[in-house]
Amino acid sequence: MMNYPNFQPSQPGCGGRDKPCLDEQPVAAGEEGERLSSSLSCPPHGLQQSPTPAEGQGGQPGKPNCPQKLQDISPLLASIFEDLYTGDVFGEDLETNWIKSRGGDNVYHESFTEELQKLLDGHKCRLREADRAEENIIQAQERAKAEEERVLNVLKADVGEDFHKIGLPPVASCFRWIVDNELLRKNNLICPEDYITDKFPPTRAPKGKSEPGYIKETFAFKQHVSSRLRDQIPAEIAHLQKIPDRLPNVSLSTLTLLSTPDSSHQTKKISKKVNASQKLAWKDSKCKAERESECAYLAKLEKRQNYLKNPRFFPPNSLHGGKSLVISQGKVEQTIARRKAEDDKGGTSFVPVFLANPPAVMFSNYEVGQVYEMTIELQNITSTCHYVRLIPPSTSAFAIGPGKFPGKGGLIAPGMTCQYTVRFTPKYPGNYEDCMIVETQVSEPLLIPIQAKRPPPVLTLPHIIDCGPCLVGGIKVMTILCRNEGIRTEKFSIMPKKACPSPNSGAVATDGFVIQAPFGIRPPVLELAPGQNTTVEVMFFPSFPEVSQQTYTIVCDNCQDSDITVTGVGQLIALELLFVAGGESKPKPDEATDATAQHLIRFDPQNPHTTKEKKLVIRNSTQVELPFYWQIMKPNLRPLIPEETTDFMKVKYNQDTESAFFLDPEEGVLLPCTDHEFILTYTPQELKSYHSVIQMVLVGIPESPCLVEDEMFQNIPEYKTKDVIALGIEVKGLTEALNLLLEPYAIIIPGENFVGVNIRRTFKMWNNSKSLIKYTWEKIVSSDIMEVEPCAGIIDVNKCCKFELLITGSKPGSISHNLQCKIEPCTEPVVLHVEAAFKGPLLHIDIPSLQLGLIKQGESVLQTFKIQNLCQLPAQWSMQESKVCLAERNEEVSPFTIQPSAGKILPLGICTVSVQFTSLRCQRLHTVLELEVENGKGSHLPVFVEVQAPQACLISSDLVFTEIYTGVPAKATGKLFNQRLLPAKYLWGKLIGSQAAFCSATVSPASGTLGPNEEKEFCVELSANILGELKDLALSCSIEAMTEPLLLSISGEVKGLHVTYAVPSDSGFASDERQMPQSPCDLLLDFGSEVAFKAVVKRQLILTNHTGISAPFKLEAEYFTAYSLTPEQGICPSSSYLVKRRGPISMYAARRAQSEFAAALLSHGKGVAFHVQPSTGTLKAFQQLIIEITAYNNMWGEYRDDLVCKVGDLQPKLIPMQMTVKGCPVFLQLTGPQTKSPIIRFGTHVSGGPPVFRKVQLNNPTPFDIRLDWEVYNQEQDDNKLVDLLMFFEDPFPLKNTDENETESIGSTSESEIVLKLDQSAVPHRNIYPVLQTTDESSGSDSKDKEIITQGPAVQKLVSILVRPHEGVPADSPYSITPRQIVVPGGGSISVGISFTPRVLPETATEVQCEGFVLGFMSLDDKHTKTVPNKVHRKHRYEVPQLRVDLQAFVRHALLKVDVDLDRGMVFYAMASDLLPDHPVLGVLTNSVMTQSLKLINYTKVPLYFRLLLSTPFSLSSTDPQKSIKTSHSKREEEEHQPQLVLYPQQNMLVKVSFHTTLELLTYQHLPDTQLLPGFQVLQFENGERKLKFNQNLVIEYSNRTTQLVPVTAYLTVPVLKLSCHKVHFKSCFVGQTKIEHIFLCNRSGCRSYWTALLDEQERHDNAKVFSVSPNNGILEAREGDPPTKVILQISFTARSDIQYKAVMTVTGILGEKPCKLQIKGQGTYDGRYEDLY
Repeated sequence: MMNYPNFQPSQPGCGGRDKPCLDEQPVAAGEEGERLSSSLSCPPHGLQQSPTPAEGQGGQPGKPNCPQKLQDISPLLASIFEDLYTGDVFGEDLETNWIKSRGGDNVYHESFTEELQKLLDGHKCRLREADRAEENIIQAQERAKAEEERVLNVLKADVGEDFHKIGLPPVASCFRWIVDNELLRKNNLICPEDYITDKFPPTRAPKGKSEPGYIKETFAFKQHVSSRLRDQIPAEIAHLQKIPDRLPNVSLSTLTLLSTPDSSHQTKKISKKVNASQKLAWKDSKCKAERESECAYLAKLEKRQNYLKNPRFFPPNSLHGGKSLVISQGKVEQTIARRKAEDDKGGTSFVPVFLANPPAVMFSNYEVGQVYEMTIELQNITSTCHYVRLIPPSTSAFAIGPGKFPGKGGLIAPGMTCQYTVRFTPKYPGNYEDCMIVETQVSEPLLIPIQAKRPPPVLTLPHIIDCGPCLVGGIKVMTILCRNEGIRTEKFSIMPKKACPSPNSGAVATDGFVIQAPFGIRPPVLELAPGQNTTVEVMFFPSFPEVSQQTYTIVCDNCQDSDITVTGVGQLIALELLFVAGGESKPKPDEATDATAQHLIRFDPQNPHTTKEKKLVIRNSTQVELPFYWQIMKPNLRPLIPEETTDFMKVKYNQDTESAFFLDPEEGVLLPCTDHEFILTYTPQELKSYHSVIQMVLVGIPESPCLVEDEMFQNIPEYKTKDVIALGIEVKGLTEALNLLLEPYAIIIPGENFVGVNIRRTFKMWNNSKSLIKYTWEKIVSSDIMEVEPCAGIIDVNKCCKFELLITGSKPGSISHNLQCKIEPCTEPVVLHVEAAFKGPLLHIDIPSLQLGLIKQGESVLQTFKIQNLCQLPAQWSMQESKVCLAERNEEVSPFTIQPSAGKILPLGICTVSVQFTSLRCQRLHTVLELEVENGKGSHLPVFVEVQAPQACLISSDLVFTEIYTGVPAKATGKLFNQRLLPAKYLWGKLIGSQAAFCSATVSPASGTLGPNEEKEFCVELSANILGELKDLALSCSIEAMTEPLLLSISGEVKGLHVTYAVPSDSGFASDERQMPQSPCDLLLDFGSEVAFKAVVKRQLILTNHTGISAPFKLEAEYFTAYSLTPEQGICPSSSYLVKRRGPISMYAARRAQSEFAAALLSHGKGVAFHVQPSTGTLKAFQQLIIEITAYNNMWGEYRDDLVCKVGDLQPKLIPMQMTVKGCPVFLQLTGPQTKSPIIRFGTHVSGGPPVFRKVQLNNPTPFDIRLDWEVYNQEQDDNKLVDLLMFFEDPFPLKNTDENETESIGSTSESEIVLKLDQSAVPHRNIYPVLQTTDESSGSDSKDKEIITQGPAVQKLVSILVRPHEGVPADSPYSITPRQIVVPGGGSISVGISFTPRVLPETATEVQCEGFVLGFMSLDDKHTKTVPNKVHRKHRYEVPQLRVDLQAFVRHALLKVDVDLDRGMVFYAMASDLLPDHPVLGVLTNSVMTQSLKLINYTKVPLYFRLLLSTPFSLSSTDPQKSIKTSHSKREEEEHQPQLVLYPQQNMLVKVSFHTTLELLTYQHLPDTQLLPGFQVLQFENGERKLKFNQNLVIEYSNRTTQLVPVTAYLTVPVLKLSCHKVHFKSCFVGQTKIEHIFLCNRSGCRSYWTALLDEQERHDNAKVFSVSPNNGILEAREGDPPTKVILQISFTARSDIQYKAVMTVTGILGEKPCKLQIKGQGTYDGRYEDLY
């Protein structure tokens, strides 16, 4: 809606300003008028200059001038007002078009144009008022100028030529009295009364020539001269006393104008009386000459002495006292007479001595805490000097400052003034009133009132606020615009009248509503500046159906208050069915009716698809609008039993989707106290009885509140709404089928009829239905003509109608058609089957096709055929080539010439036709000649012709030789192809090109003939004597009748000798295709990094000769060459070989032979030997030879070597080889060499028994001495440590003597140890400390020790830190070994002793398994044994695998057996919907419990004491009350005070484990990981389902602190909501029309969900409802299969203005579902293109 300014004048210079900016100083009338006029005539977008002063001398007003140069301030206005200044406005043409468009059906358009018309009328009215104000200002300006000029001319005439020399002030302006001030205020303009404080109009001089002011008597003249002369003048000149009366009676009080409206009127009356008396006085006046003579006489008398007493020493109220300077001489006689009368009575009248200016002190617009001052003058108006005494006011807010006197001593001369300063300090923003007393010689003092008054606040709030009616339990909010029309910023407080505080106490402001049930007002505190608006909300929430009224008090900060009364009416729903067309029906006896319906309406039987209407009248007896909608439900049938009541809360309603009843309107609003008409329509669709219940549902009806009386005045009740079924109407109706009959039901016309003959047949249709029908027969005119007469009409009940069928054939053939007759109101038509046959002329061609054969290009061919007419009708025919065939060939003219091409053949006649074809290009032509017969059946004649020329080609023009070598002939084949049906001859030529001299080629065959479409193969044998690629080489071939020969390009690469090496791998071959590798990593023989000790590893090397040249080869290892064997030892014997040679032989002999062979190869003592087989030989042409390299070892270490390969004259190839041997070579004599650790079992022993000893012999098969240092470890069952961090100083395993004492320390040379520079004296020697442990699980099974390496500048290693996997705890018991350090000689053996001491176990333990192991750390004391540069490196001590011997023993221990009900264990499956009751609106359950049982059995021989511990969300309970079980939700909470459970031998216990589903558990899925319970996990499945998994352990804690764990798992299914889309865009919609979109809300889980949809609109305009969703809540059932359950949400959008609207819909659930958000936006428009007219 457009906003118009309050004032918009028609002149172009008056736009955009409410008031003209005028100077606030008093100016002349001409200037005032000119300023007001210029403010209405100057341009609007400029800053007006100050008005020029009056031109001329003597204060003559001049004419104001508008500035010629104006500053453009449009950018400033645009930045401040934005769209209000720059936006488009309605032009005159657009306004006229909008108004002319009235009269349509669009309600919104009509209301908009009506409001636009009102705005235009108001705009025109304001323009007229502006013109009127401008005209009044111009007229007043002209009149004021004329009056000022007249007065000025009179003064000039009196003074004469010396007027300008006197320097008199300008004349007074009368513009303010002429201009209409009320009219200026009405148009928001500044008037002269706003800035001129002197409001008394000047007294007009009498008509005629008056005495000028400059020749009048002055005050001094009157005191010194006139008074003495007046006492001495004789009676004959007493008329001179009347001269002063000629002047107007002007005093200081006449210089101000009263502020009351009647003051001006009273002043006018007084001035009229004065003027009348002045007129009489001037009539009696003398002439000028007479006055001059009298003045001369008075001058003579002035020289005389006056010996009378000076009158200044008499008080003014005495008989001969001093004279007043403000009392006119004309009243002297009256004053004397009054004094005499007072003397007779003994009283005196008060005569003022001092005159106060101002007469009263007034303060306004003040603030508390500020200080204000005002100066007051006391003027001596008597003829004598006086002293003055000032008594200050009694109010502390007022104070009087010291006086300022005209002279010293405080004596004030006549006419002089003294000044006093009145200081005002307000303490509160109220009104003050006091006075100060001026004491003089007069008995009565002078009272000067002092007042301080602030303008009263003006707040535009009505005294009575009527909230109107509202439903009980609902909330109605009214918005009232409040404006401060005062002149100050005020603060207002709203409070209940009964709680109103005292005026000075101040009200305490609170947030929210000020509640007086059933009303509330907010905000409680208002602070408004002058002219500022705010919104006050009044809320009405009735609890009872009655009239409510409350009184509020508005208290201002200046302690003024005002009362407002708020009223409202609470009402209940009251609907009444007043009228039903045909009346209501009553149920029959034993008839099943709906228990919830109040009314019953029956319809008479109807035919399908017919409509029956009934009128319903429903009255809304309340005074509240009730939005409603109708819903059609299935009835809840039950027989009617007298005196039986029905519980409507338990009735379930199901929507009737197949109902035949409809109500119009379906939804709307019931107006207050209004009767509404509805049309009930019965339209059956099927043959059955219809029975439904129509319910009127009121939308958004508030629930009745249940409040406590004490809380009603403090809190606002919770506002809950729901849809209420207010009226139920049961409707019933029967259906009967239509009964129609056709006689006959089909018309079949026998035989064949000629084309164009009209055939007629008659038939009947009977209507045996109960209602009349309307029929419309189908008419066919597309090919054949078929119609029925009459074609449409009405058949009454039990009547028939005769019809006539007309058929006309247009083409030959049979027709079969179902002629349909549309019957209203039936949807299925009546069908009349019609069959007939027609025939026409028939022509026949004597040949099936036209074969023109094969011809050469440019030749022609001619053939003839005959056409015969086989019928007795003449036939008109024509023949031409098919246009379709021409279009396919992109030709317009046919190459066929047909003679004749058309004609007429008589009945049974024959016609001969000739066809000639001329070929212009080579082609294979297949076309059709069309024979068309008028009114007959045409035919087609196929035509075949082939036009060709000789042509041949090569199948491939490039002949590639893939394998060609220098001097070796190579062969390749190609093919020639004849592309035509004519034979072609060919001949091969010679080689051409730059490389033809170095090559020779032979083609076989060299020449020949190609038959029609023949393909012939040829062979080319090529010999090349150069190396490299063949680029410029070709072979030519000539074809007969072809101008250009065929060229065959020959390409290929001539290669030399080439050998490659390859190593087979798991994913193929690691090959070296280049002869000169760029890096040694191109090819590698890797025998493995985890080769076991004494393992035999084989690798293969593949040598490939890619050429035809044979070459010798030799392969051998560079360093680890196998020991030279004798010819008898050169071949490795195998077990199969031995079996074949010697027959049956034991596996031991075979292994022994292999061991002897390996020992012979390793006899050089290097630890590793590489055996190559074959090592020498000849590599033949194109041969691929596999070389086998076998690696043997008898010592651990990292080995590297090169395999030297020499082939022919090529450069030797070095292939690197590497192998890492790991493993412990030392083994037990008892077990022999094996991969697994040996186990020494000590058996089961009694707790505390004697030690057990075992002696073990160790063998060393290596050629080197190995020192072993032993350590004993225990394996604990609950040991969760992952790694060990060990720190040791110097050598961790120093060499010891026989007494276990260390020998001289030898520096370690291990590169992986740590060198730290520490103080040697501060570090203990030869001690290992575990410094770090962790309880996390191991990340892998790698047992390789890792060390933390730190490089330091020191030479000697001091401190080493080692990180290794934790396998056991170092201990000296129960296992031990002696001696702790031994040296196993190379190839020798040694023995050690191991002992086991059983530990003492608690009495409750029955059996314990003691597991441990001993580790033997291997060390190499020889430096050359450890390292050979670039060939071998051997680690020792912690860096190599240790010799491990596992130890095992058993001790008795206790254990309980746990049996559960199911095989899957203790697993719970729950759903969050278990917390949903039958009615989720009332709330949800707080807890849902599932319980399972388990059995604890004691199979031991001793009683077991234990506790059961389980944490939330699980709990425990026992079925046996004698077991005294107690549930603990904290594992270690109050352990000492919990009772123990006991199970005796062979007894059992039943324990129930429960899982609790609570609302708190549902919130865990949204918590961060740091706040989750242990064992909690969120499971998200691919189908969208979500489950919460809870894993806990039921802890069985025995009395000896040992525990047993039973896993407990629960799966909680939670609902998952999802919208089908995340955004809905309505695009542009016409204002006022509703647009609807539908989306799906899906439940993807196996759990029910109660959901609610809320709209949060970001922009609201006039509180209008823009977006809505229906339904806004409901229950989504759990899905049962793959597709999720769905519900359709209807989103509606109704634009209220032409702006963009946005909103966010949030769908939430009460079971912790993740909210779903839907972004909704739409654009409103007034463009008619987007208006939906249907």
